[in-house]
Amino acid sequence: MRLFARPLAHGEQVDLDGVKLRLRVSRRARRVSLRIDARTGEAVATAPSVRRLADAVSFARSQRGWIEARLRARPCGMALHDEVVLFGERWRLVADGRRPRLEAGVLRGCGAGEADPQLVIRAIRREAAAWFAERADRHCTRLKVTLPRISLSDTASRWGSCTPASPGRTGAVRLSWRLALAPAAVADYVVAHECAHLVEANHGPRFWALVRELVGDPSPHRAFLRREGAALLAFGRAG
Repeated sequence: MRLFARPLAHGEQVDLDGVKLRLRVSRRARRVSLRIDARTGEAVATAPSVRRLADAVSFARSQRGWIEARLRARPCGMALHDEVVLFGERWRLVADGRRPRLEAGVLRGCGAGEADPQLVIRAIRREAAAWFAERADRHCTRLKVTLPRISLSDTASRWGSCTPASPGRTGAVRLSWRLALAPAAVADYVVAHECAHLVEANHGPRFWALVRELVGDPSPHRAFLRREGAALLAFGRAG
């Protein structure tokens, strides 16, 4: 008996008796796999080819208990009530009829329990962009390298990335805007980490020596991201 009347497709969502499953095809995959996307909270089944998507669904169905357990254990989205903490400082949510913006310690434009998550996130991104640019400028000055282009990302697996400068091309650093939700020292560590890659495009001893010169021991910051990263990724999303 055929389980599906039509071929399955990359990006399609199927229902496993109440559990939503996103299908994905990756040519790099060697086998069918299953995971929970830390950013979206979706169960994702990956297959090496479109032809194997049915196998991916069958495997996910056999692991339905595991999926449900992982979804229950996933941190809920941080509620947008009357405060949000950015770089370790508290900002109040205040309703004044205008679009949200960060001003003098007050996030204006939305009242407690009435915040539009996307508008709040947009305001946080603006604050994050300015903060990252200022920190990157300081670190690049100490490293004696040209300030790269700074842009924001929202990936599920990397807090930052760096493309060193090359002849005719300025270097580029991308940083997750969600680092604004972490303590300032943690966010600063990631900025320093990516700026150090402008000098050392590897994770060798000289690279880590540069990081320590910029921010000291990185171990506590790395531990925080391992421990709290899922909660940062869940911010502003349904629990």
